Amino acid sequence: MHDSLKVITTVSFLTRKLSWLAVILGWAFGEIGYSQNFQAFLNRVYSVPIEAKAAIVDSFLAVQESFPVIEKDSIVYFIYTGEASSVTIPSDANQWDTNVDRMSRIYGTNLWYLTKQFEPDARLDYKFVINSSNWILDPRNPNTCLGGFGPNSELRMPAYRFPTEINYRPDIPHGTFFDTTFYSRNLQNSRQIRVYLPPGYPQISDSFGVVIFHDGLEFVNLAFANNVLDYLFWQKSIEPIIAIFIPPVNRTAEYAGNLRGKFTDFIGTEVLPWIFKKYPIYTNPAWHVTIGASNGGNISLWLAVSHPEWFGKVAAFSSNVQTDISSLLATSPKLPVQFYLDLGTYDIALLIPLVRNFKSLLDERGYSITYHEWHEGHSWGNWRAHVDEVLKLFFGKANEVESNKNPVVSDWRVSHYPNPFNSRVTFNIALPAPGRIILRVYNLQGREVANISSQAVQPGTYQIEWRPQTLGSGLYFYQITYGNLRWNGKLLYLR
Repeated sequence: MHDSLKVITTVSFLTRKLSWLAVILGWAFGEIGYSQNFQAFLNRVYSVPIEAKAAIVDSFLAVQESFPVIEKDSIVYFIYTGEASSVTIPSDANQWDTNVDRMSRIYGTNLWYLTKQFEPDARLDYKFVINSSNWILDPRNPNTCLGGFGPNSELRMPAYRFPTEINYRPDIPHGTFFDTTFYSRNLQNSRQIRVYLPPGYPQISDSFGVVIFHDGLEFVNLAFANNVLDYLFWQKSIEPIIAIFIPPVNRTAEYAGNLRGKFTDFIGTEVLPWIFKKYPIYTNPAWHVTIGASNGGNISLWLAVSHPEWFGKVAAFSSNVQTDISSLLATSPKLPVQFYLDLGTYDIALLIPLVRNFKSLLDERGYSITYHEWHEGHSWGNWRAHVDEVLKLFFGKANEVESNKNPVVSDWRVSHYPNPFNSRVTFNIALPAPGRIILRVYNLQGREVANISSQAVQPGTYQIEWRPQTLGSGLYFYQITYGNLRWNGKLLYLR
C-alpha cells in the first residue's frame, strides 16, 4: 500500500516536472513568440508555479538580441536581474530623478522591469540605481555615451541614427592640434587653449574662417569635434576653417555670472587679436562663429549679440538665455548675426521655455535662424550629433557668405576710438571699391539719434568724426552700411 502511494507521488512529481519542462521548452522554441511580445512573457511567467518562473526568465533573457527590449518602435522594457530591495532608472527623461522610474520585480525571480514609451527617433542617457545608492550602467546594454560625469548607458530607439562623423577614421587626412597656455589680463588667470589647424594648412587657402568653441576641451573629448572637422574637410563639405577650443576656468561666473564682462573682454581684446596676428583669418565677422552648449551657449549668444563686429554667427545647444541677451535683441537695431538654436524635448525643464521664447523673439525681429528640437536630453550625446550641421550651415561650400568673401575680407575694415569716449569718437573705414557709406547711431530703444554720413566714396581709407553734443551719457549702437554689407558696433558715451 505504501509502495503504491510512493509510486503515485513520484509519478505526480515527475509529471509536474515534465509539465514545467514542456513550458520551458515551449518558450525556448518560440511556440508562444515571447521574444516579440514582452507582455505575453509577463502573462506566462505570472501564470506558472514559482518553481518554473526562474527557468522561463532565463530562457527569455537568452534569446533577446538587445537590451533594453523595444517593441512596436516606441515601447521600451528596461530589464535588470539581481538581488536588490529597489531599482530605479534616473535618466534624461526624468531629469535624473532617482525616485521616479521605479522598476517592478517579478515575484519568485530576480528579474526587475520598467515599461516606458518614447518617440521612435529618441536617444537618452540613463543609469540604474540599486538600493537607492549604487549607480551602475545597464549591464546588458553595450551602448554607452560619455558625459561630464563619466559614461552613461544609452537608449537608442529604432529610428535614431548614430552620428558616424564623430568616429575617428584612420584612412582620411587629419588636422593638427596646437596647445598654448594663455594668460588673461582681464581675468587674471591662465588656461590651455587648443587650436585645430585643418589638413594641409596653410597651403590650402590664403585665408580662413574661425570658430570658437566654449567648453572647448569637452567639445574635443566628449563631442569629438576634431573628428567631425576632419570628416567634413575630407567630404569637401565646408570651407577651410581654424577651430579654437577654449576651456573655462570659473565656468558659471565666466559664462553667466559676475565675470561675464571680463570674459567678454578676454575674448574680444585678447583672444581675437592673438588669433588674427597668428593666423590668416578673414576679418569679415560673417566668417567668425562662436559655439557653446548650456551656459556655454549663453556666453556664445552674449558675445554675438553684444559684439556683432566680432561674431556674425552663433550656435547655442540647449542654451541658457539670460534676460539681458533677449532685451538687447529686442531694443537694438537688427544685428547682422545668424543664429543656430536647438533643444532637447527631454532637456532641463527651466531651459525649454527660455529657448523657445528666444526663438520666437528672433522670428519676430526677422533674424536668420535655424532651429531644431530633438527627442533627446541635456547631454553631450545630443550635442555631439549636431556639430556637423552647424559647421555645414555656417561654413558650407554653398554658404551665402561665399559671394561676399573675397571683396569683404580683403579690405573692408572698420574701427573706432576711443571707446568709451566723452566728447568725440572717430570712425576709421577702409573700402576696397567705390560705394556709398551710410553711418547711423541708435539709442537703446532702437530710435535713430544721428545720421552722421551718407556719401559716395572711392576706394581708400576714410575718417568720420561724431560729437554727440545734445545727447545724454549712455550706451549707443551704430550701423555702417556699405553697398549690401553691414557693420554694427557699440559706443559708450560718458558725457
